[in-house]
Amino acid sequence: MSDDTLATAESGVDTAAETAAEKKHAHEMNKLSKRLHRQVGQAIGDFNMIEDGDKVMVCLSGGKDSYSLLDILINLKQRAPIKFDIVAVNLDQKQPGFPAEVLPTYLKSIGVDFHIETQDTYSIVKRLVPEGKTTCSLCSRLRRGILYRVAGELGATKIALGHHRDDIVTTLMLNMFFGSRMKGMPPKLVSDDGKNVVIRPLAYVRESDLAAWAEHRQFPIIPCNLCGSQENLQRATVKAMLQDWDKKFPGRVDNMFTAMGNIVTSHMMDRNLFPFQTIKATGVPDANGDIAFDEDESCETPKPATIQIVR
Repeated sequence: MSDDTLATAESGVDTAAETAAEKKHAHEMNKLSKRLHRQVGQAIGDFNMIEDGDKVMVCLSGGKDSYSLLDILINLKQRAPIKFDIVAVNLDQKQPGFPAEVLPTYLKSIGVDFHIETQDTYSIVKRLVPEGKTTCSLCSRLRRGILYRVAGELGATKIALGHHRDDIVTTLMLNMFFGSRMKGMPPKLVSDDGKNVVIRPLAYVRESDLAAWAEHRQFPIIPCNLCGSQENLQRATVKAMLQDWDKKFPGRVDNMFTAMGNIVTSHMMDRNLFPFQTIKATGVPDANGDIAFDEDESCETPKPATIQIVR
């Protein structure tokens, strides 16, 4: 076989391999797209997040999560049985080197209504927070107040945030470890100012799926230089712990998330949620009663509950 013939044969093999790889990738992305849209659609339905006539303000930070949220909501809007509007909102906090043209250019290219709010919260945070201290608390308070105001000015009836399943579980663990309370990050809740309904349509979605989707869709990601470099934040530590658990024990984080929708108040300790002081024996068997002499309860899979992770 001549060198030319051999080269041609090798080229054919390479082309076939590339074609097969491209087909496999396209198949995987199609499955991912269906899963993401199904999970977001289920979360919206389970918690009645979006109603007919709503104007949903999607808070766009420039990160993978909020880009994905906006992308998926735009697609779902086209096929939804109800009518609702979307407006993307970004808060330009005047961080040094922030590429202010990136988001407007992207949002114009996809034809979505948007509003860029410019407020120099960066200078405020840097002035008030001592060097070496975490900036998240003050930054969040400032950002929250501004976005609440913008929602009112735009006539938004819902504020959509890009928090996902992993964020929700991480928040639960943070509150347990450092706040001594069982509190997570709800898929839907009225804001602390009492004027806005906050929704998290990505509540059922894994962060790894969002990362893969963002890479596939080639979103123009903008890093947060104000807080992204603070590697010792407690949230980052807990998140790393959960990721390590999930690698060593696949499904553990899924179970933790599902457990948040399978709460048995009689087996917790909150006297405001269960009348421990007044309960008495009735003589009637109760499957949810205490197994008094069993040291450990069985770890069987719970029955279907409000929250189920769809694949």
